[in-house]
Amino acid sequence: MAPSLHVDFSHVALTLAFVYVVSKIVDYRRGLQTVSSLPGLRVPFYPLGMPGAIIPTSWWNPGLHFTWLWRDSVYKRFGFDTISVVSFISGAPAFYTADLSVARQVLQPSEGRSYWKSEVSVSAIIKWGMNLLAADGGDIWRRHRRVVGPAFNNDLYKLVWRVTVSTYREMVDVEGFADNNECVVPEVQTLTFKLALLLIGRCAFGFPFNWADPATTADGKMMRESVEAEDCLMGFLKALVKERKSDFRSQHMDDVSNKGKDAFSMLVKASMDEGAKYTLDDDELVGNIFIMLFAGHESTAHVISATLGFLSLYDDLQQEVYDQIITVVGHERDPVFEDYNALDKVLSAFFEALRMFPPGFIAMREAFEDTALQIPNPNGVEGETVTIPIAKGTQVIVDITGMQYNPRYFEKPFEFMPSRWKGCTVESEAVSAFSVGPRTCIGRKFATTEAVCFLTMLLRDFKIEPLLQPGESKQAWKSRVLDASITMTLGVKPVPVKFIRRKQL
Repeated sequence: MAPSLHVDFSHVALTLAFVYVVSKIVDYRRGLQTVSSLPGLRVPFYPLGMPGAIIPTSWWNPGLHFTWLWRDSVYKRFGFDTISVVSFISGAPAFYTADLSVARQVLQPSEGRSYWKSEVSVSAIIKWGMNLLAADGGDIWRRHRRVVGPAFNNDLYKLVWRVTVSTYREMVDVEGFADNNECVVPEVQTLTFKLALLLIGRCAFGFPFNWADPATTADGKMMRESVEAEDCLMGFLKALVKERKSDFRSQHMDDVSNKGKDAFSMLVKASMDEGAKYTLDDDELVGNIFIMLFAGHESTAHVISATLGFLSLYDDLQQEVYDQIITVVGHERDPVFEDYNALDKVLSAFFEALRMFPPGFIAMREAFEDTALQIPNPNGVEGETVTIPIAKGTQVIVDITGMQYNPRYFEKPFEFMPSRWKGCTVESEAVSAFSVGPRTCIGRKFATTEAVCFLTMLLRDFKIEPLLQPGESKQAWKSRVLDASITMTLGVKPVPVKFIRRKQL
Protein backbone atom coordinates (compact mmCIF):
# COMPACT_ATOMS: atom_id res chain seq x y z
CA MET A 1 0.00 0.00 0.00
CA ALA A 2 1.47 3.32 -1.11
CA PRO A 3 2.15 5.80 1.68
CA SER A 4 -0.26 8.77 1.80
CA LEU A 5 1.04 12.28 1.30
CA HIS A 6 -0.18 14.88 3.74
CA VAL A 7 0.40 18.45 2.68
CA ASP A 8 0.00 21.21 5.23
CA PHE A 9 -1.20 23.99 2.97
CA SER A 10 -1.00 26.57 5.77
CA HIS A 11 2.76 25.96 6.05
CA VAL A 12 3.12 26.25 2.27
CA ALA A 13 1.20 29.52 2.27
CA LEU A 14 3.32 30.91 5.10
CA THR A 15 6.50 29.86 3.31
CA LEU A 16 5.40 31.52 0.06
CA ALA A 17 4.37 34.66 1.94
CA PHE A 18 7.74 34.75 3.68
CA VAL A 19 9.59 34.36 0.37
CA TYR A 20 7.44 37.10 -1.18
CA VAL A 21 8.09 39.52 1.70
CA VAL A 22 11.81 38.82 1.63
CA SER A 23 11.93 39.36 -2.14
CA LYS A 24 10.14 42.70 -1.75
CA ILE A 25 12.54 43.77 0.99
CA VAL A 26 15.45 42.93 -1.29
CA ASP A 27 13.83 44.85 -4.17
CA TYR A 28 13.17 47.81 -1.90
CA ARG A 29 16.80 47.93 -0.72
CA ARG A 30 17.95 47.75 -4.33
CA GLY A 31 15.57 50.60 -5.14
CA LEU A 32 17.12 52.74 -2.42
CA GLN A 33 20.57 52.01 -3.83
CA THR A 34 19.37 52.91 -7.34
CA VAL A 35 18.32 56.40 -6.16
CA SER A 36 21.42 56.77 -3.94
CA SER A 37 19.04 57.08 -0.97
CA LEU A 38 18.03 60.56 -2.13
CA PRO A 39 15.14 61.65 0.14
CA GLY A 40 11.67 61.18 -1.25
CA LEU A 41 8.49 59.14 -1.26
CA ARG A 42 8.45 55.56 -0.03
CA VAL A 43 5.18 54.17 -1.28
CA PRO A 44 3.48 50.86 -2.10
CA PHE A 45 3.01 51.59 -5.81
CA TYR A 46 4.77 53.68 -8.44
CA PRO A 47 2.52 56.73 -9.06
CA LEU A 48 2.58 56.39 -12.87
CA GLY A 49 2.14 52.62 -12.97
CA MET A 50 -0.67 50.23 -12.20
CA PRO A 51 -2.40 50.15 -9.79
CA GLY A 52 -0.92 53.30 -8.23
CA ALA A 53 -2.11 55.59 -11.02
CA ILE A 54 -5.80 54.65 -10.68
CA ILE A 55 -5.97 54.72 -6.88
CA PRO A 56 -6.91 58.23 -5.66
CA THR A 57 -4.18 60.32 -4.07
CA SER A 58 -4.07 59.80 -0.32
CA TRP A 59 -1.52 59.84 2.50
CA TRP A 60 -0.38 56.33 1.61
CA ASN A 61 -0.65 56.43 -2.19
CA PRO A 62 0.57 59.48 -4.15
CA GLY A 63 -1.31 58.48 -7.29
CA LEU A 64 -1.28 60.22 -10.63
CA HIS A 65 -2.40 63.58 -9.20
CA PHE A 66 0.03 64.10 -6.35
CA THR A 67 2.11 66.61 -8.33
CA TRP A 68 -0.96 68.87 -8.36
CA LEU A 69 -2.51 68.10 -4.98
CA TRP A 70 0.80 68.22 -3.08
CA ARG A 71 2.44 70.94 -5.16
CA ASP A 72 2.83 73.19 -2.11
CA SER A 73 4.34 70.56 0.19
CA VAL A 74 5.99 67.55 -1.41
CA TYR A 75 9.35 69.18 -2.21
CA LYS A 76 9.38 71.30 0.96
CA ARG A 77 8.91 68.13 2.98
CA PHE A 78 12.21 66.69 1.81
CA GLY A 79 14.20 69.91 1.41
CA PHE A 80 15.06 69.22 -2.24
CA ASP A 81 13.49 70.25 -5.55
CA THR A 82 14.42 66.79 -6.82
CA ILE A 83 13.17 63.77 -4.91
CA SER A 84 13.19 60.01 -5.34
CA VAL A 85 10.24 57.63 -5.43
CA VAL A 86 10.82 54.06 -4.28
CA SER A 87 8.00 51.53 -4.20
CA PHE A 88 7.96 48.56 -1.85
CA ILE A 89 5.25 46.51 -3.61
CA SER A 90 5.33 47.30 -7.33
CA GLY A 91 7.08 49.78 -9.60
CA ALA A 92 10.64 50.70 -10.44
CA PRO A 93 12.47 53.48 -8.55
CA ALA A 94 12.34 56.91 -10.18
CA PHE A 95 13.09 60.60 -9.70
CA TYR A 96 10.75 63.61 -9.76
CA THR A 97 12.16 67.10 -10.22
CA ALA A 98 10.77 70.61 -9.98
CA ASP A 99 14.23 72.09 -10.54
CA LEU A 100 14.79 73.99 -13.79
CA SER A 101 18.51 73.16 -13.95
CA VAL A 102 17.77 69.45 -13.65
CA ALA A 103 14.98 69.77 -16.20
CA ARG A 104 17.46 71.26 -18.67
CA GLN A 105 19.83 68.33 -18.15
CA VAL A 106 17.04 65.88 -18.92
CA LEU A 107 15.03 67.68 -21.61
CA GLN A 108 17.53 69.61 -23.71
CA PRO A 109 18.99 67.65 -26.60
CA SER A 110 22.73 67.48 -27.11
CA GLU A 111 25.18 65.18 -28.80
CA GLY A 112 25.95 63.53 -25.47
CA ARG A 113 22.38 63.39 -24.14
CA SER A 114 21.50 60.30 -22.14
CA TYR A 115 17.72 60.46 -21.90
CA TRP A 116 14.88 59.63 -24.23
CA LYS A 117 11.12 59.70 -24.02
CA SER A 118 9.90 56.56 -22.35
CA GLU A 119 7.64 54.20 -24.24
CA VAL A 120 4.87 54.81 -21.71
CA SER A 121 4.94 58.58 -22.22
CA VAL A 122 4.47 58.42 -26.01
CA SER A 123 2.34 55.29 -26.39
CA ALA A 124 -0.92 57.24 -26.55
CA ILE A 125 0.24 59.54 -29.36
CA ILE A 126 2.63 57.43 -31.40
CA LYS A 127 -0.10 55.05 -32.59
CA TRP A 128 -1.20 57.75 -35.03
CA GLY A 129 2.26 57.82 -36.55
CA MET A 130 5.63 59.16 -35.48
CA ASN A 131 5.41 62.90 -34.87
CA LEU A 132 7.40 65.86 -33.61
CA LEU A 133 6.13 65.52 -30.04
CA ALA A 134 6.96 61.82 -29.78
CA ALA A 135 10.18 61.90 -31.81
CA ASP A 136 13.37 61.15 -29.95
CA GLY A 137 16.94 60.63 -31.01
CA GLY A 138 18.71 63.46 -32.82
CA ASP A 139 18.16 62.47 -36.44
CA ILE A 140 14.49 61.52 -36.04
CA TRP A 141 13.64 64.71 -34.19
CA ARG A 142 15.62 66.90 -36.58
CA ARG A 143 13.85 65.37 -39.59
CA HIS A 144 10.40 66.10 -38.15
CA ARG A 145 11.43 69.53 -36.93
CA ARG A 146 12.82 70.49 -40.34
CA VAL A 147 9.57 69.60 -42.09
CA VAL A 148 7.08 70.79 -39.44
CA GLY A 149 8.91 73.96 -38.38
CA PRO A 150 8.40 76.03 -41.56
CA ALA A 151 4.62 75.63 -41.28
CA PHE A 152 4.69 77.79 -38.13
CA ASN A 153 5.57 81.24 -39.42
CA ASN A 154 4.26 84.81 -39.49
CA ASP A 155 1.95 84.09 -42.42
CA LEU A 156 0.22 81.46 -40.31
CA TYR A 157 0.04 83.72 -37.26
CA LYS A 158 -1.47 86.54 -39.28
CA LEU A 159 -4.06 84.08 -40.56
CA VAL A 160 -4.78 82.94 -36.99
CA TRP A 161 -5.34 86.56 -35.94
CA ARG A 162 -7.71 87.35 -38.83
CA VAL A 163 -9.69 84.16 -38.34
CA THR A 164 -9.93 84.72 -34.58
CA VAL A 165 -11.46 88.17 -35.18
CA SER A 166 -14.05 86.80 -37.59
CA THR A 167 -14.78 83.78 -35.38
CA TYR A 168 -15.33 86.05 -32.38
CA ARG A 169 -17.80 88.11 -34.41
CA GLU A 170 -19.63 84.91 -35.36
CA MET A 171 -19.73 83.78 -31.72
CA VAL A 172 -21.21 87.05 -30.49
CA ASP A 173 -23.87 86.94 -33.19
CA VAL A 174 -24.82 83.26 -32.98
CA GLU A 175 -24.78 83.05 -29.17
CA GLY A 176 -26.95 86.16 -28.85
CA PHE A 177 -24.36 88.14 -26.92
CA ALA A 178 -24.86 91.17 -29.17
CA ASP A 179 -28.48 91.56 -28.08
CA ASN A 180 -28.04 91.34 -24.31
CA ASN A 181 -26.34 93.49 -21.72
CA GLU A 182 -25.78 90.50 -19.43
CA CYS A 183 -25.04 86.99 -20.66
CA VAL A 184 -24.81 83.96 -18.41
CA VAL A 185 -22.24 81.37 -19.49
CA PRO A 186 -22.54 78.32 -17.17
CA GLU A 187 -19.31 76.83 -18.54
CA VAL A 188 -16.96 79.10 -20.46
CA GLN A 189 -15.23 76.04 -21.91
CA THR A 190 -18.24 75.56 -24.21
CA LEU A 191 -17.02 78.72 -25.95
CA THR A 192 -13.26 78.30 -25.68
CA PHE A 193 -13.22 74.69 -26.85
CA LYS A 194 -15.39 75.56 -29.85
CA LEU A 195 -13.19 78.56 -30.61
CA ALA A 196 -10.02 76.45 -30.46
CA LEU A 197 -11.54 73.69 -32.58
CA LEU A 198 -12.66 76.15 -35.25
CA LEU A 199 -9.29 77.90 -35.24
CA ILE A 200 -7.46 74.61 -35.64
CA GLY A 201 -9.82 73.55 -38.41
CA ARG A 202 -9.61 76.81 -40.33
CA CYS A 203 -5.98 77.78 -39.75
CA ALA A 204 -4.30 74.40 -39.45
CA PHE A 205 -6.31 72.55 -42.10
CA GLY A 206 -8.05 75.16 -44.22
CA PHE A 207 -11.55 73.82 -43.51
CA PRO A 208 -14.42 76.31 -44.08
CA PHE A 209 -15.83 76.04 -40.55
CA ASN A 210 -18.00 78.70 -38.92
CA TRP A 211 -19.61 79.16 -35.52
CA ALA A 212 -23.19 78.57 -36.69
CA ASP A 213 -22.56 75.21 -38.38
CA PRO A 214 -21.11 72.15 -36.65
CA ALA A 215 -17.48 71.50 -37.53
CA THR A 216 -17.74 68.56 -39.91
CA THR A 217 -15.34 66.40 -41.86
CA ALA A 218 -15.70 65.68 -45.57
CA ASP A 219 -18.08 62.77 -44.87
CA GLY A 220 -20.42 65.00 -42.87
CA LYS A 221 -19.49 63.76 -39.41
CA MET A 222 -18.91 66.22 -36.62
CA MET A 223 -15.22 67.04 -36.06
CA ARG A 224 -15.30 66.47 -32.32
CA GLU A 225 -16.97 63.11 -32.80
CA SER A 226 -14.24 62.24 -35.28
CA VAL A 227 -11.54 63.21 -32.78
CA GLU A 228 -13.04 60.69 -30.39
CA ALA A 229 -13.64 58.00 -33.04
CA GLU A 230 -10.11 56.94 -33.86
CA ASP A 231 -10.76 54.73 -36.87
CA CYS A 232 -12.94 57.35 -38.53
CA LEU A 233 -10.44 60.13 -37.92
CA MET A 234 -7.47 58.06 -39.05
CA GLY A 235 -9.14 57.28 -42.36
CA PHE A 236 -10.15 60.88 -42.82
CA LEU A 237 -6.66 62.24 -42.15
CA LYS A 238 -4.98 59.75 -44.48
CA ALA A 239 -7.43 60.68 -47.22
CA LEU A 240 -6.74 64.35 -46.51
CA VAL A 241 -2.99 63.84 -46.95
CA LYS A 242 -3.49 62.18 -50.34
CA GLU A 243 -5.93 64.87 -51.44
CA ARG A 244 -3.62 67.73 -50.50
CA LYS A 245 -0.62 66.07 -52.16
CA SER A 246 -2.68 65.61 -55.30
CA ASP A 247 -3.63 69.29 -55.20
CA PHE A 248 0.03 70.30 -55.11
CA ARG A 249 1.09 67.85 -57.84
CA SER A 250 -1.61 69.13 -60.17
CA GLN A 251 -0.11 72.63 -60.16
CA HIS A 252 3.04 74.00 -61.72
CA MET A 253 5.78 74.43 -59.11
CA ASP A 254 5.71 78.20 -59.61
CA ASP A 255 2.10 78.23 -58.44
CA VAL A 256 2.45 75.96 -55.42
CA SER A 257 3.35 78.80 -53.07
CA ASN A 258 -0.06 80.31 -53.73
CA LYS A 259 -1.86 77.23 -52.32
CA GLY A 260 -3.36 78.01 -48.87
CA LYS A 261 -1.51 79.41 -45.92
CA ASP A 262 -2.93 76.87 -43.47
CA ALA A 263 -0.38 74.89 -41.47
CA PHE A 264 -1.38 71.53 -42.93
CA SER A 265 -0.88 72.67 -46.52
CA MET A 266 2.50 74.13 -45.67
CA LEU A 267 3.50 70.95 -43.84
CA VAL A 268 2.53 68.73 -46.80
CA LYS A 269 4.33 71.06 -49.19
CA ALA A 270 7.45 71.12 -47.02
CA SER A 271 7.51 67.32 -46.90
CA MET A 272 7.16 67.09 -50.69
CA ASP A 273 9.87 69.68 -51.27
CA GLU A 274 12.49 68.13 -49.00
CA GLY A 275 14.99 65.56 -50.18
CA ALA A 276 14.63 61.91 -49.27
CA LYS A 277 16.63 62.42 -46.07
CA TYR A 278 14.05 64.72 -44.52
CA THR A 279 10.73 63.86 -46.13
CA LEU A 280 7.89 62.46 -43.98
CA ASP A 281 5.81 59.51 -45.11
CA ASP A 282 2.01 59.61 -44.98
CA ASP A 283 1.81 58.00 -41.54
CA GLU A 284 4.23 60.58 -40.14
CA LEU A 285 2.26 63.41 -41.70
CA VAL A 286 -0.91 61.99 -40.09
CA GLY A 287 0.91 61.74 -36.74
CA ASN A 288 1.91 65.39 -36.87
CA ILE A 289 -1.56 66.45 -38.00
CA PHE A 290 -3.10 64.62 -35.05
CA ILE A 291 -0.75 66.34 -32.61
CA MET A 292 -1.74 69.75 -34.03
CA LEU A 293 -5.40 68.83 -33.69
CA PHE A 294 -5.21 67.33 -30.20
CA ALA A 295 -2.54 69.40 -28.45
CA GLY A 296 -3.49 72.70 -30.05
CA HIS A 297 -7.19 72.33 -29.38
CA GLU A 298 -7.46 71.15 -25.80
CA SER A 299 -4.53 72.94 -24.15
CA THR A 300 -5.26 76.40 -25.56
CA ALA A 301 -8.96 76.16 -24.71
CA HIS A 302 -8.22 75.25 -21.09
CA VAL A 303 -5.73 78.09 -20.58
CA ILE A 304 -8.05 80.74 -22.08
CA SER A 305 -10.80 79.45 -19.78
CA ALA A 306 -8.51 79.73 -16.76
CA THR A 307 -7.47 83.25 -17.82
CA LEU A 308 -11.09 84.37 -17.91
CA GLY A 309 -11.74 82.68 -14.57
CA PHE A 310 -8.92 84.53 -12.84
CA LEU A 311 -9.69 87.89 -14.45
CA SER A 312 -13.34 87.56 -13.39
CA LEU A 313 -12.17 87.42 -9.76
CA TYR A 314 -9.82 90.39 -9.80
CA ASP A 315 -11.51 93.57 -11.00
CA ASP A 316 -8.34 95.64 -10.72
CA LEU A 317 -6.32 93.28 -12.91
CA GLN A 318 -9.10 93.02 -15.45
CA GLN A 319 -9.34 96.81 -15.53
CA GLU A 320 -5.60 97.10 -16.20
CA VAL A 321 -5.90 94.76 -19.14
CA TYR A 322 -8.98 96.59 -20.43
CA ASP A 323 -7.27 99.98 -20.17
CA GLN A 324 -4.35 98.72 -22.26
CA ILE A 325 -6.70 97.28 -24.86
CA ILE A 326 -8.43 100.64 -25.22
CA THR A 327 -5.11 102.48 -25.36
CA VAL A 328 -3.77 100.21 -28.10
CA VAL A 329 -6.88 99.38 -30.10
CA GLY A 330 -9.55 101.88 -29.10
CA HIS A 331 -13.28 101.26 -29.12
CA GLU A 332 -14.02 101.14 -32.83
CA ARG A 333 -11.49 99.30 -34.97
CA ASP A 334 -10.71 95.60 -34.92
CA PRO A 335 -7.31 94.69 -33.50
CA VAL A 336 -4.72 93.61 -36.06
CA PHE A 337 -1.75 91.28 -35.78
CA GLU A 338 0.59 94.26 -35.59
CA ASP A 339 -1.02 95.07 -32.19
CA TYR A 340 0.17 91.78 -30.68
CA ASN A 341 3.38 93.05 -29.10
CA ALA A 342 1.69 96.14 -27.63
CA LEU A 343 -0.96 94.00 -25.90
CA ASP A 344 1.55 92.64 -23.43
CA LYS A 345 -0.82 92.76 -20.44
CA VAL A 346 -3.23 90.48 -22.27
CA LEU A 347 -0.37 88.10 -23.01
CA SER A 348 0.85 88.31 -19.41
CA ALA A 349 -2.58 87.28 -18.09
CA PHE A 350 -2.52 84.27 -20.42
CA PHE A 351 1.04 83.36 -19.34
CA GLU A 352 0.04 83.52 -15.68
CA ALA A 353 -2.98 81.25 -16.25
CA LEU A 354 -0.69 78.91 -18.19
CA ARG A 355 1.73 78.87 -15.26
CA MET A 356 -1.01 78.01 -12.79
CA PHE A 357 -2.66 75.41 -15.05
CA PRO A 358 0.11 73.93 -17.25
CA PRO A 359 -1.55 71.49 -19.71
CA GLY A 360 1.57 69.34 -20.04
CA PHE A 361 1.94 68.77 -16.30
CA ILE A 362 4.75 66.20 -16.44
CA ALA A 363 7.47 65.21 -18.90
CA MET A 364 8.75 61.63 -18.64
CA ARG A 365 12.27 60.70 -19.65
CA GLU A 366 14.25 57.48 -19.31
CA ALA A 367 18.01 57.02 -19.14
CA PHE A 368 19.16 54.85 -22.05
CA GLU A 369 22.61 54.49 -20.52
CA ASP A 370 24.25 54.89 -17.13
CA THR A 371 24.61 58.62 -16.51
CA ALA A 372 24.37 61.20 -13.71
CA LEU A 373 22.46 64.31 -12.66
CA GLN A 374 23.82 67.39 -10.95
CA ILE A 375 21.22 68.22 -8.32
CA PRO A 376 21.26 71.43 -6.22
CA ASN A 377 21.80 70.54 -2.59
CA PRO A 378 20.17 71.60 -0.39
CA ASN A 379 17.11 73.54 -1.55
CA GLY A 380 17.85 77.26 -1.66
CA VAL A 381 21.64 77.13 -1.40
CA GLU A 382 23.14 78.51 -4.59
CA GLY A 383 26.20 76.90 -6.14
CA GLU A 384 26.09 73.65 -4.16
CA THR A 385 25.30 70.47 -6.06
CA VAL A 386 25.37 66.75 -5.47
CA THR A 387 26.07 64.21 -8.20
CA ILE A 388 23.45 61.47 -8.35
CA PRO A 389 24.24 58.46 -10.56
CA ILE A 390 21.33 57.47 -12.81
CA ALA A 391 21.22 53.83 -13.85
CA LYS A 392 20.19 52.83 -17.36
CA GLY A 393 16.40 52.42 -17.55
CA THR A 394 15.64 54.76 -14.62
CA GLN A 395 12.83 57.23 -15.21
CA VAL A 396 13.24 60.93 -14.42
CA ILE A 397 9.95 62.81 -14.28
CA VAL A 398 10.13 66.56 -14.89
CA ASP A 399 7.31 67.94 -12.75
CA ILE A 400 6.14 70.90 -14.83
CA THR A 401 3.48 71.76 -12.25
CA GLY A 402 6.09 71.69 -9.50
CA MET A 403 8.33 74.07 -11.45
CA GLN A 404 5.45 76.50 -12.02
CA TYR A 405 4.70 76.59 -8.28
CA ASN A 406 8.33 76.57 -7.15
CA PRO A 407 8.88 79.69 -4.96
CA ARG A 408 12.53 79.77 -6.12
CA TYR A 409 11.26 80.83 -9.55
CA PHE A 410 7.93 82.48 -8.79
CA GLU A 411 7.29 84.70 -5.79
CA LYS A 412 3.95 83.89 -4.12
CA PRO A 413 3.28 81.07 -6.58
CA PHE A 414 -0.34 80.55 -5.52
CA GLU A 415 -1.26 84.14 -6.36
CA PHE A 416 -2.41 85.21 -9.81
CA MET A 417 0.16 87.89 -10.68
CA PRO A 418 0.32 88.68 -14.43
CA SER A 419 2.83 91.47 -13.73
CA ARG A 420 5.54 88.85 -13.16
CA TRP A 421 5.58 88.35 -16.97
CA LYS A 422 6.20 91.98 -17.87
CA GLY A 423 8.52 92.18 -20.87
CA CYS A 424 8.46 88.41 -21.41
CA THR A 425 7.88 87.05 -24.91
CA VAL A 426 6.61 83.65 -25.95
CA GLU A 427 10.12 82.74 -27.10
CA SER A 428 11.54 83.21 -23.60
CA GLU A 429 12.62 80.08 -21.72
CA ALA A 430 11.09 81.71 -18.63
CA VAL A 431 7.76 80.44 -19.96
CA SER A 432 8.79 76.94 -18.92
CA ALA A 433 5.23 75.62 -19.01
CA PHE A 434 5.88 75.28 -22.77
CA SER A 435 8.91 73.11 -21.82
CA VAL A 436 12.54 74.20 -22.15
CA GLY A 437 15.21 74.10 -24.80
CA PRO A 438 14.95 73.56 -28.56
CA ARG A 439 12.11 71.08 -28.05
CA THR A 440 9.77 73.60 -26.51
CA CYS A 441 6.19 73.54 -27.85
CA ILE A 442 6.29 74.44 -31.54
CA GLY A 443 2.69 75.69 -31.43
CA ARG A 444 3.21 78.21 -28.64
CA LYS A 445 2.99 81.28 -30.91
CA PHE A 446 -0.13 79.85 -32.56
CA ALA A 447 -1.71 79.52 -29.11
CA THR A 448 -0.71 82.96 -27.82
CA THR A 449 -1.80 84.67 -31.05
CA GLU A 450 -5.23 83.07 -30.80
CA ALA A 451 -5.49 83.84 -27.08
CA VAL A 452 -4.36 87.48 -27.23
CA CYS A 453 -6.69 88.27 -30.12
CA PHE A 454 -9.73 86.55 -28.61
CA LEU A 455 -9.20 87.99 -25.12
CA THR A 456 -8.69 91.47 -26.58
CA MET A 457 -11.97 91.29 -28.48
CA LEU A 458 -13.93 89.80 -25.59
CA LEU A 459 -12.56 91.99 -22.78
CA ARG A 460 -13.08 95.15 -24.81
CA ASP A 461 -16.77 94.34 -25.25
CA PHE A 462 -17.58 92.67 -21.93
CA LYS A 463 -16.64 92.77 -18.26
CA ILE A 464 -16.24 89.21 -16.99
CA GLU A 465 -17.70 88.33 -13.58
CA PRO A 466 -17.85 84.98 -11.75
CA LEU A 467 -21.25 83.29 -11.82
CA LEU A 468 -21.81 82.76 -8.11
CA GLN A 469 -24.16 80.32 -6.49
CA PRO A 470 -26.71 81.76 -4.00
CA GLY A 471 -24.83 83.10 -0.98
CA GLU A 472 -21.44 82.18 -2.45
CA SER A 473 -18.45 84.49 -2.01
CA LYS A 474 -15.77 85.06 -4.63
CA GLN A 475 -13.28 83.18 -2.48
CA ALA A 476 -15.63 80.21 -2.24
CA TRP A 477 -16.15 80.37 -6.03
CA LYS A 478 -12.40 80.36 -6.52
CA SER A 479 -11.96 77.29 -4.31
CA ARG A 480 -14.80 75.48 -6.05
CA VAL A 481 -13.96 76.38 -9.65
CA LEU A 482 -10.26 77.15 -10.08
CA ASP A 483 -9.03 73.65 -9.48
CA ALA A 484 -7.47 71.12 -11.83
CA SER A 485 -9.18 68.57 -14.01
CA ILE A 486 -6.57 66.03 -15.11
CA THR A 487 -6.85 63.58 -18.00
CA MET A 488 -4.10 63.32 -20.61
CA THR A 489 -3.59 67.03 -20.02
CA LEU A 490 -4.18 69.30 -17.06
CA GLY A 491 -6.97 71.85 -17.33
CA VAL A 492 -9.25 73.92 -15.18
CA LYS A 493 -12.63 72.68 -13.97
CA PRO A 494 -15.77 74.11 -15.67
CA VAL A 495 -15.68 77.91 -15.27
CA PRO A 496 -19.10 79.60 -14.85
CA VAL A 497 -19.08 83.34 -15.62
CA LYS A 498 -21.22 86.28 -16.69
CA PHE A 499 -20.48 88.64 -19.56
CA ILE A 500 -21.54 92.21 -18.70
CA ARG A 501 -21.58 94.49 -21.73
CA ARG A 502 -19.33 97.49 -21.26
CA LYS A 503 -20.69 100.97 -21.80
CA GLN A 504 -18.55 103.33 -23.83
CA LEU A 505 -18.00 106.66 -22.10
